[in-house]
Amino acid sequence: MQLRHAILGLLDIAPQSGYDLGRAFAGSVAHFWHADQSQIYRTIDRLEADGVVATELIVQTGRPDRRVHALTDAGRAELHAWLRSPVESPMPKEPFLARLFFAEPLGVEGVLALLDERAEAIRAEREQLAGIPRVTQGLGAVLRTATLDAGLRGADAELSWLADVRDAVAEELT
Repeated sequence: MQLRHAILGLLDIAPQSGYDLGRAFAGSVAHFWHADQSQIYRTIDRLEADGVVATELIVQTGRPDRRVHALTDAGRAELHAWLRSPVESPMPKEPFLARLFFAEPLGVEGVLALLDERAEAIRAEREQLAGIPRVTQGLGAVLRTATLDAGLRGADAELSWLADVRDAVAEELT
């Protein structure tokens, strides 16, 4: 998946400004796709240049003009082609696991601190996910709820795994 596909998918739900897309990432897909605001704006520019997004300038009084982006027919066709294409193999990059793999020089106390830091981050992430409102009607709602549940279950599984690793590492103190 590329960022462009995530943006096309969000624009398929509703036309949005770049700012709105940033908020949509933070409040809906952040548990499986991260994008910062500058990446979103750069990608929107490319999508517009490629003719898959059309932008409407909405003049506002007392505030900056608003640029609202919507899919073109070509954009909808690209989104549908991507949705029908074979599922990509995951290419994992897990900075925490890399750090844990090499953490022996930290000693037991340092590794326990690293595990505790990660657990706290996962608890915070889980709390954020739990606060995302659930849409309740239609196929889109079922699918968005399924991805949210995947994020919540993943957080729960990682917290359980972290507790197990913490116990195993703590045994090294005895």
